[in-house]
Amino acid sequence: MPKIDDPNLLVGISTADDAAVYKISDNMAIVETVDFFTPVVDDPYTFGQISAANALSDIYAMGAKPLFALNIVAFPSKTLPLEVLEEILRGGAEKVREAGINIVGGHSIDDPEPKYGLVVTGIVHPNKVIANSTARAGDVLILTKPLGIGIITTAIKRGKASQSAIEKAVSVMAALNREAAEAMIEVGVSAATDITGFGLLGHLLEMIQGSGVGARIFLDRVPVIEEAWEYVRNEIVPGGTISNLEYVSNCVEWGEGIGNDAKLILSDAQTSGGMMISVPKEKEVLLLNALKDRNIIGAVIGEILEGKNITVVCQS
Repeated sequence: MPKIDDPNLLVGISTADDAAVYKISDNMAIVETVDFFTPVVDDPYTFGQISAANALSDIYAMGAKPLFALNIVAFPSKTLPLEVLEEILRGGAEKVREAGINIVGGHSIDDPEPKYGLVVTGIVHPNKVIANSTARAGDVLILTKPLGIGIITTAIKRGKASQSAIEKAVSVMAALNREAAEAMIEVGVSAATDITGFGLLGHLLEMIQGSGVGARIFLDRVPVIEEAWEYVRNEIVPGGTISNLEYVSNCVEWGEGIGNDAKLILSDAQTSGGMMISVPKEKEVLLLNALKDRNIIGAVIGEILEGKNITVVCQS
């Protein structure tokens, strides 16, 4: 991509952040994101809900307020009933309305494999953008949703997932990150990102590289959907998760006793995952309480350090 030289572009591609942020006045900046993917569950309505929640998360991760959305649709109209598409769009529309906005248009193409997602436009004050590249040594890291989504959705595709695991995964994926964003805006944090396709370690690597710091993760504090451990032990792992682990391997120092299963969990490619928030230590309790007030259990999973790499240890 060509280098962008525009003083009004507050956040672009250089820090691998969640959305673009463009200043249009001293008091307002536009936040723009796009995200879409193939089905991760069998039910089309649920797929639409998850896809919409996932796209909205990029806006929330920037500390912004969504304004409206556009549909992105690819659908095999000659091989699947249009009622399936109707259910996907209904799920997306209802999730967007839950966020307090509307879908006002979009674009569709005929494609052999269904795909769905959104373009979402939001706004934020130029001085209140929450980027992924402003974490500070001494911060603590708080995660708002458990890991294991990619492993469980792979188990679903292979017909190996239990009903309990499916219900847990769907509940996590379909939940908006709106309340988590409200909590971090209320408290004031250093940096944030949402955990999606690059996994916890991949998105943390983007954060520390952009911020010029290092990090330590405490494995015993990281929340994981219980069934994901069983599936990863049975080698039910998505290809993206394996690629993620390979990508971060040169930048992660693994503590004694950490096996490959845990490495894959921490690298698991999430869909509509939680927020990972870097917050000053003195605000840790304030943020945890603000999350709790919104029925979110925040997990303190690590800390930001001087340095440039990630260390993962078994116990805190």
